Amino acid sequence: MSAAAPSMYSPAAKVVAEKIGLKMGRANLEEFADTLLTLAKADRNILAVTSDSRGSGKLGPFGQALPQQIVEVGIAEQNLVGIAAGLGSCGKKVFAVSPACFLTARSLEQIKNDLCYSDHPVTVVGISAGVSYGALGTTHHSLHDFAVLRAINNITIVAPADNFETREAVRACAAHDQPVYLRFGKAPLYALPATDTAPFAFGKARVLRAGGDVAFFATGETVIHCLLAAAHLEATAGLKCRVVSLPTVKPLDTAAVLAAARECRAVITAEEHMVHGGLGEAVAGVIAQAGVATRFKIVGIPDEYTVTGSQADIFRHYGLSMEGLAATAQKLLAG
Repeated sequence: MSAAAPSMYSPAAKVVAEKIGLKMGRANLEEFADTLLTLAKADRNILAVTSDSRGSGKLGPFGQALPQQIVEVGIAEQNLVGIAAGLGSCGKKVFAVSPACFLTARSLEQIKNDLCYSDHPVTVVGISAGVSYGALGTTHHSLHDFAVLRAINNITIVAPADNFETREAVRACAAHDQPVYLRFGKAPLYALPATDTAPFAFGKARVLRAGGDVAFFATGETVIHCLLAAAHLEATAGLKCRVVSLPTVKPLDTAAVLAAARECRAVITAEEHMVHGGLGEAVAGVIAQAGVATRFKIVGIPDEYTVTGSQADIFRHYGLSMEGLAATAQKLLAG
């Protein structure tokens, strides 16, 4: 985020963050690059493959330190995935890095067949995901990636919410022997509270705040806005809201979802993705098939071309900010 870009957090949100003791970290992508470099230095079978995205993927230091463990394929996303699959078939642990909007659209067939059907240990890393590209617009936004990849068998889908989740997710990917999609945005993020002491694992939620009024489920860069909304609602309306980070969109932590649906008065999901086919519909499917009756709302990008603006502008416009999520919660409870 440049100095001229609008802050992802309003002045009021920054006050709430300070009151609950949150500290600003760095962009998850930077944490990813440093963690991957550390792992690759200890294991020469860990490789990075990029499609003219070494710089945007923060892999410059990786290439300088380990030039024999990085492959540049140019702007050729299908080749990126095919080459990564071939390396994976030879016993390498590959991280294939490219902008999420192109990686999961241009290369969908290769992800489906070369990686998932062939079951190779490759992590496809979608960078600048969601609406991170801001004013570059809909062509550069990846608001489809959860939906298309959820429909493919044999792939784990991960969107870390802070530097801790990122670090642990990269380590988990390096130890995993099946395909993974790992999604990152660009914004610096607050460090989330370590209230859940369970170790990070694919398919496991992190409960960040307890409560029985509204349960917020979110993934990636929307999690912090839900946490701020919950703190704001407690301070201004006396509401006790549960906040659950779902770093793994697939497989979903169904136990955490059903517990919240049964124990809370309402459920809200928040995601930097189209409202169709993403986290919200995954959570809704779990709740509906279990026969649990609850008030429910999906907050995300509606079925339209996004407004033009920065990531912060887009979040605010579609109600993904602290203020927007808090207002949605109060309206849902009042309805």
